[in-house]
Amino acid sequence: MNVILGISAAEGIGIGKAFVLPDEQERKIPKRKISAQEVNVEWQRLTDACSQVQKEFSDFLSTKDITKDQREVLETYQLMLSDPVFMKELQDFFSKKLLNIEYSLDFKVREYADMLRNSHNGYLAERAQDIEDVFNRVLDILLDYHPFDIWLVPDGAVIIGRSMKTSDTVILGKRKIAGLALTEGSSACHVAILAKSYGIPVVVGIEDAANLAQNGETIVVDGNIGELIIQPDAATLTSANAKIVSEQKYRVNLQKFKDVPAKTEDGTVFKLYANIGTPEEAQIALDNGADGIGLFRTEFLFMNSAQKFSKQSSSSYTNSMSEDAQFEAYKRVLQIMGDKPVTIRTLDAGGDKIVEGSDLPAVSEKNPLMGLRAIRMSLYCPSVFRTQLRALYRASVYGNLRIMLPLITDVSQVETALGIAKGIRISLKEDNIPFDPDVPIGIMVETAAAAICADCLAPYSKFFSLGTNDLTQYVLGVDRENQAVNPLYNEFSLAVLRMIKNTILNAEKFNIPLSVCGEMAGNKESAVVLAGMGVRNLSMIPKQIPVIKEMLSHFSIKELENLSNRSVF
Repeated sequence: MNVILGISAAEGIGIGKAFVLPDEQERKIPKRKISAQEVNVEWQRLTDACSQVQKEFSDFLSTKDITKDQREVLETYQLMLSDPVFMKELQDFFSKKLLNIEYSLDFKVREYADMLRNSHNGYLAERAQDIEDVFNRVLDILLDYHPFDIWLVPDGAVIIGRSMKTSDTVILGKRKIAGLALTEGSSACHVAILAKSYGIPVVVGIEDAANLAQNGETIVVDGNIGELIIQPDAATLTSANAKIVSEQKYRVNLQKFKDVPAKTEDGTVFKLYANIGTPEEAQIALDNGADGIGLFRTEFLFMNSAQKFSKQSSSSYTNSMSEDAQFEAYKRVLQIMGDKPVTIRTLDAGGDKIVEGSDLPAVSEKNPLMGLRAIRMSLYCPSVFRTQLRALYRASVYGNLRIMLPLITDVSQVETALGIAKGIRISLKEDNIPFDPDVPIGIMVETAAAAICADCLAPYSKFFSLGTNDLTQYVLGVDRENQAVNPLYNEFSLAVLRMIKNTILNAEKFNIPLSVCGEMAGNKESAVVLAGMGVRNLSMIPKQIPVIKEMLSHFSIKELENLSNRSVF
């Protein structure tokens, strides 16, 4: 038995077989001259590879579980693989240049994709990603390249490795994963946030995690204390299972708080909202007694779309995020929630949340957390922003919608966004498309700039939502994804708390609603402080809603204020 200490990033205890993540390898395309005598042989290799991909698509098309969207995508891909125009151009280039087939194919695919992206035609631009994805499968066969597929992880596994992509973590919501043990990350990283929402325990800060265990070894992940146990003995396994049973009983007891208002023992009422990343999670929010949706992270919809080729995926939202696809997703959430408020955040791409798409720039940044992300990305790519706003406004007639702008640092950003939104409303009216013209548009306060200048931003915002994860990171200058400085990431820092307090005071001054949607809202210790500071609206992962209701019921407002004052002053 080997006990490894790390850092708790998501609570809970999981037991399963180790699945060690392989080191990510870059696909390398060789470039070499070939002889005229090799042309036929090389072309036959390409033909065979295309036939193999065609067969994969055909096999999947013949399965019973395939959705309409998946069928349409795969049928389109089959046509691309046999497109006579593209194949003729490829053959001419290959025969003339006498460069190996892998390089020739990659060159022509890139050329074609760039041409489509620069066509100024939305439909054609969307096809650029398609042609790359289709022929990358062919390239993988030609190169004998086998990139890691998250779907290969068996149910019940404990995933161990250096790090995980946020986009891969999205998929874990559809799987039965026992736990995560990673070298990199923190409790506020997006991998951990997603894992919490799925009930997956996470331990980070495990040095050289990928080399500590072998595939198939029994692992205990204790996210409550930040402990990883490799090949536990019988007594340890018995103890871990007992803790799991105890946690399950605690969750059952919390159910009595599900359908009652959140309030202190002296009767002060709170509103507890849910943070979600997919339409399916809206029902989970209701089941846990949510008063509404405080944060719908739309970037995870876009990330899910990148998984459209996975055979195991059954989501109807795996298609490219067109206006109609987004509309259906937003509509579904609003319909599920009924008259309860639903706050949908516009695309928060960039940083650690990489969203691939033909309309989004693939930029390489030295410091992406300080770079082209969130509202900056939306204003840099206005066509993507307009498409999302149109989908949001179209969906607005199906429920109680609020639109939230992320990473605001300046009034000019809000003014520009409001101007674009106004143009969308005019366009929809001209097209006779029904929408709610009075949808409130608010901002996330998650930078020092926004917190300090909250009085300047308030007149342009219908509401504030404190994003404490990024706020902490930016105020303290600590990358929450960087293991080396993880101990410096402290939401209880006096500087962070004073930024929060300043935002609360200005929200009260301008009489606009304020909520907290960062991880602080769902943590019992920090929720106590926030409540004492005057916050009455908290948004968290659904399963924490009964936990926070139960916690608030043990305090009076005066007690909460006293606890908070000791923290802030």
